[in-house]
Amino acid sequence: MPTETAAEPVITTEIIRKHGLNQAEFQLIRELIDREPTWTELGIFSAMWNEHCSYKSSKLWLKTLPVDGPQVICGPGENAGIVDIGDGQCVVFKMESHNHPSYIEPYQGAATGIGGILRDVFTMGARPIAAMNALSFGEPSHPKTRQLVHGVVEGIGGYGNCFGVPNVGGETRFHKSYNGNCLVNAFAAGLANTDEIFYSAASGIGMPVVYLGAKTGRDGVGGATMASAEFDDTIEEKRPTVQVGDPFTEKRLMEATLELMQTGAVISIQDMGAAGLTCSAVEMGDKGGLGVVLDLEKVPCREEEMTAYEMMLSESQERMLMVLRPEKEAEAKAVFDKWDLDFAIVGETIAEDRFLVRLHGEIKADLPLKALSGEAPEYDRPWVKTAPAQPYADVPDISPAEALLALIGSPNHASKAWIWEQYDHMVLADTAIRPGSDAGVVRVHGTEKALAFTSDVNPRFCFANPVEGGKQAVAEAYRNLCATGAKPLATTDNLNFGNPEKPEIMGQLVGCIKGIGEACLALDMPIVSGNVSLYNETDGTGIHPTPTIGAVGLLSNLNEIIRMKPQSGDKLVLLGETHGHLGQSALLADVFQQEIGDAPKVDLSAERKAGELVRNLHKTGLVSAAHDVSDGGIALAVAEMCLAENTGAEVANASALPAIQFLFAEDQARYLLSVPEAKLTSLLEAAEKAGVPAQSLGHFGGDFVALADAFIPLAAVKDAFESGLPELVG
Repeated sequence: MPTETAAEPVITTEIIRKHGLNQAEFQLIRELIDREPTWTELGIFSAMWNEHCSYKSSKLWLKTLPVDGPQVICGPGENAGIVDIGDGQCVVFKMESHNHPSYIEPYQGAATGIGGILRDVFTMGARPIAAMNALSFGEPSHPKTRQLVHGVVEGIGGYGNCFGVPNVGGETRFHKSYNGNCLVNAFAAGLANTDEIFYSAASGIGMPVVYLGAKTGRDGVGGATMASAEFDDTIEEKRPTVQVGDPFTEKRLMEATLELMQTGAVISIQDMGAAGLTCSAVEMGDKGGLGVVLDLEKVPCREEEMTAYEMMLSESQERMLMVLRPEKEAEAKAVFDKWDLDFAIVGETIAEDRFLVRLHGEIKADLPLKALSGEAPEYDRPWVKTAPAQPYADVPDISPAEALLALIGSPNHASKAWIWEQYDHMVLADTAIRPGSDAGVVRVHGTEKALAFTSDVNPRFCFANPVEGGKQAVAEAYRNLCATGAKPLATTDNLNFGNPEKPEIMGQLVGCIKGIGEACLALDMPIVSGNVSLYNETDGTGIHPTPTIGAVGLLSNLNEIIRMKPQSGDKLVLLGETHGHLGQSALLADVFQQEIGDAPKVDLSAERKAGELVRNLHKTGLVSAAHDVSDGGIALAVAEMCLAENTGAEVANASALPAIQFLFAEDQARYLLSVPEAKLTSLLEAAEKAGVPAQSLGHFGGDFVALADAFIPLAAVKDAFESGLPELVG
C-alpha cells in the first residue's frame, strides 16, 4: 500500500473537480484500485485521464479518420507522424496546441509550445527543418489583443530563432470568439532516415529507465489538467501552471539525443511533454506491455523538497525519458555529460502490470499501469447537428475598389510580414519559399527534392456548417500545396473547440471530423498525427470551431516549384467554376461585419482534378505563376499576386454575375494562373481535356489593379496591405 503522510490534503469533492475529474470518474478510480487513492495517485490519474492526454471526448470520432496510405510509415499514436519521401528518407511532423498557457502567459506559453513540438520531432530521430504557427487572437479592439499578439510572436521568435529552425509559414486571424481564449497551434517537421526511426514502446524486462535533459522544477505542475479546463475569473491563479522554456538547453538536448541514438543505446524514447514524467513513463510502459518502477529521489531537481506529486506532474521543459540498453550505460552517459545535461537512471521496466512510484523508500503510488491509459473513460457524448444556415443571395452595395481596399487593409487580410519578419525563416539555408506565399518550401538538404508546408482552416465556415468547413480546411491545404507545385502527402490536425459537454459544441466537433475524414480520403492526404484542444471557453463562451489542418507536400525537383509572382504581359487565367457564393465570405465578415449565410460547398472531385492539373500544367511549361483562390475570392487573390511581383493587372467580369459577386465570391476548387500569351491556347485545351473549367480574365502588367470598371493604383493597394497589421499592433 502507498504511504500516506499527514501533509497530504484530504481529497474532497472540490479537490476532485480541480483535478479535472467528475464524481463518476473518481468512483471508477476507487473501483480499479479497490481503495482510496493517495494525493500523488490522484494527480497521476488526473494527468492521464484529462482530455489533453486521454482524448476521452474525441477518441470515438478520431478513430473514423483515414490514417493509412502507401506513403505512411507511422500514423497517430506516436510522438509524431512519419511519411516516406523516397531515397530512404522520411519526413516526421506534427501540430499541437498551447492555447491555455499562451493566454495566461503569452511569451512562455508560445515559446514552450514551440519547444514541445520540436521535441516531438527529434524524439523520433529526425532533425527539425521547418516550423509553422497557426494563431487566433481576439478582435483588434479587445484590450488584451495587442498584448497577446506581442507576447506570442515574441515567444515564438525568441525560442525558435535561438533553437535554429526556420519558421516558413502559418496563418494569423482575429475574431471576437477568441477574445478570452487565443489559440497557439505549433507545427514542426524534421528529416530522418527510414532505417533510423525511434519509437516510444518500451521492451525488455529489467531495463533501466533513464531521465535525460534539464532538471525538474515546480513550473508547469498540473499544466495538462489546466489545458482541459475552461477559463473563469480565477485565471490568474493558473499562472504557475505555465512552463518556462530554455531554447539553448533544447538545442543541446537535440544534439545530445541525436548523438545518443547513434550509439545503439536507445531501446525506446519519449518526450516529457504534457503531464511530464507521469505521461512519458506510462505511455512507454503501456505501448510495450510492461510495468514501470520509478525512484523519485534519483530525479534531478532544481528546487528543494519537491514532493512526489510535484515531480510526477511537473511540466518543466527540455526533458526526455528513455529505456536504455544496460551495457551501453557508460557510453550513453558520456554523451550527455559532454553536452552538460542530466543523465540519471530513475527506474526500471518490470513484467508486472504495475506503475510503482517511490520516494526515499516510501511508496507514493502503486497503480495498475494499463488502467491509467487503457481504462480511461471513453465518452460517446450527446451531440446535435448544427442547424442549416440560411442561404445568402444578396449582393452588397459597394464598389469593387472600395471593397478591395477595405478587405486587404483589414487585420485578417493585411500583410503578416510584421509577424514573420520576427522569425528566422532562412536559418539552415534551405528555405526556397519564404512566408507570405501559398506554402513555405524547404529543400531536402543535399538533394534536389523539397518539402512544402501549409496550415489552413476557416472558422466561419466551420461554425456555419461543420461538415463543409472541415472539408474546406483540408481542401484549402491541398490547394496551397498544389499551387506551390507540391504533391500533397499527408496531414496533421489540431482540433480546437469549446466545451464538448455541450451538445451543440460536440456537434461541431463531430461534423468537422466527418468533413475532414471525407476530404483526407478523397485527396489521399491521411491524418498521421495531431492534437485535440477542448474547453476553449471563457465564462461559458466558446471559440469558433477551429480544426487547423497542417499539410505536407513533396517536390521531386526544385524546378517543380511554382511561385506566386506573375510575369508582366502574361494572361490571367481562372481555373474552376464561380457560382457567386458570398455566404460567410471575407467580404461580408471583414468589411460589413456580417457573418451570415452558409459555407460554400466543397466538391472534392473538382478539387482533385484542378490540383493535379495545376501541377501538370507547370511541369509542361504552360504556367509562370499560380495562387489558390480562397478568402476574398478572385479580387484578393489577384491583388496578392500583383503585390508579390509589384505589377498591376486587369481583371474582367467573365460572368453574368454582378461584378462584386463575381470578384469576391468564395467558391472552392479555384486557382489563378499567370500564363504566357503564346501558351494560352495550349493551356485552355489542356484544361478542357482534364475536365476543369478555365477562362481568361485579363492580363498582368501596368501600375493599376483594374477590377471590372474600377481602376485602383497599385500603390494604394500596397499601402493598405502593408499598413493594416502594424496599425493594430502599434
